[in-house]
Amino acid sequence: MATVAEPFPISHIAGRYLLFDVDAISHARRNHNICGVLIGTIPNLSQQNVFLGIPVELMPEEARVLVEQNHAYIVDDAEAHRKGFMEMSREDRLKYLQDMDEQGIELAMSAKKSAAARSEKALKDKGLVRAEVPESNSRAMSETAASPASTSTPDTTSAVANTDEEISLFGPTPSPQAPVARSDKKPEAHYITPTTSYPPLSQPVIDKTLQLPAVPRSFPLFRYMHSQGYFSMPGLRFGCNYTIYPGDTLRYHSHFLGTGMDWDQEFDLLDIVGGGRLGTGVKKAYLIGGEDTGVAGKSKHGQNDSSADIYPVRAFSIEWAGM
Repeated sequence: MATVAEPFPISHIAGRYLLFDVDAISHARRNHNICGVLIGTIPNLSQQNVFLGIPVELMPEEARVLVEQNHAYIVDDAEAHRKGFMEMSREDRLKYLQDMDEQGIELAMSAKKSAAARSEKALKDKGLVRAEVPESNSRAMSETAASPASTSTPDTTSAVANTDEEISLFGPTPSPQAPVARSDKKPEAHYITPTTSYPPLSQPVIDKTLQLPAVPRSFPLFRYMHSQGYFSMPGLRFGCNYTIYPGDTLRYHSHFLGTGMDWDQEFDLLDIVGGGRLGTGVKKAYLIGGEDTGVAGKSKHGQNDSSADIYPVRAFSIEWAGM
């Protein structure tokens, strides 16, 4: 994995926060406990969850945590691309296209070598040996194919041609040319579809005029659990805000169904009962929490240099116990 310089850009497109760079996705997951959700698919043939690819969509809470901790910054993707490509010179475009062609040729040659290696391995497994043509024979065959046949009779050929010209109402038919043997044929270049725009564009600059991602009232609980080393995923299928894991989601089963609330928010007691029963039924605990606004908070600066008070968060877990 390539080294990712921080802060790295998060693309803001149509109200969604996306990561297109595989290295940035791995870096955020490995170092910052940010997973996101893969949403890449074929436009006219949507696939199931296990077949989705990049880009990764981040929850607004995930994007805001990364920005507040100065690990990332938000980029207006449409404006950055419009400005970058309009200011790109013709020489830069031609150089980029040439680089893509060179990468395509290298990829084609690598694929050809891999195919030859697999073929040799298959023959070796079957106890067969590929017949090799001596270099002198191959040169002689190529020279013979390139030169016209010496056994043809020129008089007969010219006579037939003259007869055809006299009889035919159309122009003379061109004589077929002898095939030319090509020993060293360059493989056709593969077409490469870049997954990022950098290059040819340079990394976008940090725009401090952009606002921080708008987050729901459950964000304090998300930020608190993230600070404790937990991983969080969307919890819609369990009727909560977050499905919270003690580690990487590929290694651990989730422990909590998290729902964030305001400190003075009123809720129905049946919500606690239902959440506790649901969580216990799927081997999880129901977790509720929020900021205690009655305690003095501390100030923290975000990407737009605007301070926001952060209050301590208290969380409570509920489990359903049968009699």
